Amino acid sequence: MTDLTTLLEVGGPLAALGGGTAYTRAKYPAVYWSAVGGPISTARLLSSYSSVMEACGLTVAPSRLRVLAVKATTRREVRPVPPRRGIIRPTSTGLRIRLRLAPGQEPADVAASAERLRHAWGVHAVYVTTVKPGVVELRLVGYDVLRRVRMPRKTDAGFLKVPVALREDATPFVRDYRTVPHQLTLGATLSGKSMYLRHLITGLAPQPVALVGIDCKRGVELAPFAARLSALATDPDEAAELLPALVKEMEDRYDLIKARQGIAPDTPDEEITSDIWGLPESERPTPVVLFVDEVAELFLTATRKDEERRDEMVTQLIRLAQLGRAAGIYLEVCGQRFGAELGKGATMLRAQLTGRVCHRVNDEASAKMALGDIAPEAVSAACAIAPELPGLAVAGDTSGGWSRIRTAYLSLGDAAEICRESAHLVPDLAALKPFRPDVPVRPVETPAPAVLPHPATD
Repeated sequence: MTDLTTLLEVGGPLAALGGGTAYTRAKYPAVYWSAVGGPISTARLLSSYSSVMEACGLTVAPSRLRVLAVKATTRREVRPVPPRRGIIRPTSTGLRIRLRLAPGQEPADVAASAERLRHAWGVHAVYVTTVKPGVVELRLVGYDVLRRVRMPRKTDAGFLKVPVALREDATPFVRDYRTVPHQLTLGATLSGKSMYLRHLITGLAPQPVALVGIDCKRGVELAPFAARLSALATDPDEAAELLPALVKEMEDRYDLIKARQGIAPDTPDEEITSDIWGLPESERPTPVVLFVDEVAELFLTATRKDEERRDEMVTQLIRLAQLGRAAGIYLEVCGQRFGAELGKGATMLRAQLTGRVCHRVNDEASAKMALGDIAPEAVSAACAIAPELPGLAVAGDTSGGWSRIRTAYLSLGDAAEICRESAHLVPDLAALKPFRPDVPVRPVETPAPAVLPHPATD
C-alpha cells in the first residue's frame, strides 16, 4: 500500500509535466523549442556529429600528416575527417551552424544529405546555403514555422522593399521592387491571395510611392484602400482610360531622362539603358506601383468592340511591363486563373513578369503557367497546397529558385486603417488626378453627455 501511494505521489506530477509539455509543443511550438527541443537537438548534434557525417558520406580520408601524428601520439584508429564545424548559434526557430568543407567536397554534397541530417538530429527541416567558397551554413528549423506565421522582428525592409511573408526556412520573404520589378500572383478563391495583396499595399503605404489599382470586381478588393490610392479603376471601361494615362506618364519620364542625359529626342525608348534612379533626387519622379486584381477580366470579351478594347489594354500592359522598370513603374498582376486561352498577349505578358507567386489553384494548368517555365519541380509543390492552409504559396523567380511561403493574417479593417493613416503621403501626379477615387468621410461619433455628480442628501 505504501509503494502504491508513493507511486501515485510521484507519477501524478510526472503525468502533469508530460501533458503540459505535449500541450506546449502543439500550441506554442516556439516556447517548446526554446525550452526543450533546442537543447535536445544541440546535444544530439554535438554527440553524434562525426558519426552522422560519416554515415552520410560527408567525410574524406585524413592527410598523411594527420595519420602520422595520430599514430605517433595515440594507438586509436585513424578515422575519416568530417567537415570542420563552427559554433552552434541558437535562434528562436532553430539552430545555425557553419561548416568548412574538406578538399574535394562541394555544397551540393551537403544539400543532398539534408534529409538524413534532419532525421539524425531530430529537427523539422535542414536547409543549406553557401556563405563563401568552401563554407556552407546549415539552418536547422526546429518546427513547422508555416503552421502559425510569426514574422521576425528584424527584417530587411527599406524603400520599395516589403517583408510580405515567411519562408519555410524561417527567413522573411521580401518583395523587392528594385530587384524584381514585376510579378504575377495567382490563387483561387480563399487561397490567401487577397491577404498577400493587403500586406503589399500596407507595406508600401508609409513609403513615398504612388499606388494605382485596377479592380474589375467593382472595386471590392481595392476600394477599402482608396484613401492611399492615387488612382483606381473598378471596371474594364475605366481601366481602358487609366492604362493610356500610365503609358503617357511613362513616356514623359523617358523624355525627362533623355533631357537630363543629353540623349537625342528621337532615340527609341527601347535603346535607353538608364532609369530614373540616375536622376538627381530633386528631379526624380515618384515611383508608381500598379496593382491589377483579376487580370482575366481585362481579357474577356463579348462583342467585337470589346475585342478592340481588350487588344489595346493588353498591349498597354505589355508596354508597361517591358519599359516601365526604367521609368519607375512596377506591376503587380493578380488573378485566379491565368493561361494562354485568355487570348492574344497573355503569354507575352507573363514572360515580362519576373516574380511568380502561386497560391492554391483549381487546376494544374494555372500552376504550370505560373511556375512551369522557371521551376518545373515547383509545380507539384503548388498543386499539393491544402485548402485548409490559406496564405500558403510557392514563390519563385526567373533564376530558377523557389520556396514555400505563407503570409500572416491581416484583417481588412486594420489594412484600411493603415491606408487612412498614410493618406497624406499620396503624391501629386497630374496624370492620375482624374482617376483619384472618392474617399468616403468617416462619420464623427457624438460623445456621450457627461454625467455630473449629484450632491449627497439625507
